[in-house]
Amino acid sequence: MRYEYYENLKSLARGVREHHGLSGPRVLKSDLRRIYKAEGIQLDYWPYPLKGLRGAYFNDQHGKSVMIAKEMPVDPTVFTMAHELKHHLVDSDLGVIKCMDKTICEPIEIGAEVFAAEFLFPEQVFVELMSQLGVQPGRCTAEDIVRLKHESKTTLSYAGLVKRAEWLKYAEKDTLPRSGLRSLELQMYGVPFYRRRTFIRIASSSV
Repeated sequence: MRYEYYENLKSLARGVREHHGLSGPRVLKSDLRRIYKAEGIQLDYWPYPLKGLRGAYFNDQHGKSVMIAKEMPVDPTVFTMAHELKHHLVDSDLGVIKCMDKTICEPIEIGAEVFAAEFLFPEQVFVELMSQLGVQPGRCTAEDIVRLKHESKTTLSYAGLVKRAEWLKYAEKDTLPRSGLRSLELQMYGVPFYRRRTFIRIASSSV
């Protein structure tokens, strides 16, 4: 039953992507804001730290809304927005859903993670891009994951890409690193242009 539930959520994610004209693995905050607007979801950024809480979905007398932590980096922000979109599409009858809340039924939260991963980077697109990069099942390395993220410009996080690679049998479980991939990216590709500009501004202001 759970397998069918998760597969249905993947299908739903692909359908939502198609309906809103998304094709590649680079999904931006602006894409999700556009979808939220079409779905009548109010997006609120919470300016204070949310201990153990990435976001929450509300469907009450005030309408439908999503609250997420304001200071999260782009990748987790986009993933959380996609995660909450699943709650809106599938779980709105539950009223209020606080993500990362341990009282929430596990399949509901896992399902939101499954939906978000498929929404940001569909499995079929993942397989096609790995093939283009010459990565064979069972042969994926940390360097391949970095190349995939760099080439695709995906907003799915490194942690999400590692899970995808393992799920699709490009690597054995727990053989790819869970941390250090950002540092590896810097070693392989150097400092991104937008970060170099930041460093230049900081250096100039200290002169």
